[in-house]
Amino acid sequence: MGKLRVASFGMSLDGFGAGPHQDLKNPLGVGGMALMEWFFPTQVWQKMHGKEGGATGLDNQFAARGFENIGAWILGRNMFGPVRGPWPDEKWKGWWGDEPPYHVPVFVLTQYPRQSIEMKGGTTFHFVTEGIHDALRRAKEAAKEKDVRLGGGVSTVRQYLKEKLVDEMHLVVRPILLGSGENLLSGLNLAELGYRCSEYQSTPAAAHVVLTK
Repeated sequence: MGKLRVASFGMSLDGFGAGPHQDLKNPLGVGGMALMEWFFPTQVWQKMHGKEGGATGLDNQFAARGFENIGAWILGRNMFGPVRGPWPDEKWKGWWGDEPPYHVPVFVLTQYPRQSIEMKGGTTFHFVTEGIHDALRRAKEAAKEKDVRLGGGVSTVRQYLKEKLVDEMHLVVRPILLGSGENLLSGLNLAELGYRCSEYQSTPAAAHVVLTK
């Protein structure tokens, strides 16, 4: 059976995984894009956007690891889009255009039913209204023996952490302070939940921390 993994999850020094006031213009909240500035120069990012070149060092190695052996994803609704409340129509199909970067089934947590959306490149978005456990069950079935990647956002990762369902979490700690937003670890006792630091490496752009249980 595969693992449930969080990978390449950006976090500020003061613990925030997203800035305040998330909307269409600020999908990671005000200032939140700075959490991903380690990722943008990498070869992995460039290839995702149809470009050549890019950095191939440690940051790129960790970025690449996040896509290895992934058979399905789980996303919170905010990660799928800025739409709130009942779906007003079927127009919004994600941030990524016609061909999202997942290429496997993606299970989106929501309170509001919606038909699955089949996209180019092998991505199909399925909308799960029965909660985090049902989303994980369905994702593991779809992934078969491969791992499931938990993409976020902050609230979704916190829910799975509280239930001790995350097997491995790769945090990318950026040397910035956001001051406010969504705090990933506030009120969570990771040691009591059974997690330990199994890997730590750093670059000028970020510290890569892997927690396992």
